[in-house]
Amino acid sequence: MNPQLTSLLAASIAFVGTHFILSHPLRAGLVRALGEKGFLAVYSLVSLGTFAWMVMAFRASPPGAGVMSDGAWVAASVLTIVALVLFIGSLSGNPALPDTPADKVAAARAQGVFRVTRHPMMWGFALWALAHILLGWSERTLILAGSLLILALVGAHLQDRKKEALLGDVWSHWEAQTSYWPRWHRLGAAGPLIWMTAIVVWLGATWAHLWLAGIPAGVWKWAG
Repeated sequence: MNPQLTSLLAASIAFVGTHFILSHPLRAGLVRALGEKGFLAVYSLVSLGTFAWMVMAFRASPPGAGVMSDGAWVAASVLTIVALVLFIGSLSGNPALPDTPADKVAAARAQGVFRVTRHPMMWGFALWALAHILLGWSERTLILAGSLLILALVGAHLQDRKKEALLGDVWSHWEAQTSYWPRWHRLGAAGPLIWMTAIVVWLGATWAHLWLAGIPAGVWKWAG
């Protein structure tokens, strides 16, 4: 492995590893020592620093020149649309957001994308990563996307364990209504507005992909 890819792998391990360590085993002690705001400041600085390292290492790594089949391209396009449906739908009505009062968690009912999974945001990130892994454009893409896939899915599982410890039966009641693993047949529960919004955002994001990453994406691969 060349030095640039080694640096990217190290940065990705640091980014994912510090998220897990700070969010779980070290969190309670750091909050006691620094206070909630102090902990959030440290967490944010570490996250931004390791993310910046990962982005710089990614840009310095060989870009690759993969050639994908049309079938893989279509599959990746579908995955990223679904990822946006889950992500956009997760932005409201999410009882898993930090500092959500226990009474609001207890009153929550699984609606919209939460009928698909109780971790729609994390699964949105995971599907985005999976789409890029499926395309297999380059080694640097596999490293970056693989690290985000691990962070999303393992992080979602650890979030459940943390919420169970903090909220007990209240969180168990929410878990009973929902599922960690997506129930794909319920994607229609997101509703037409979320789907239309996701498609519009997807068209804009894939159009911008060429200018930001130098590679066409989505339907723009065949345009012009």
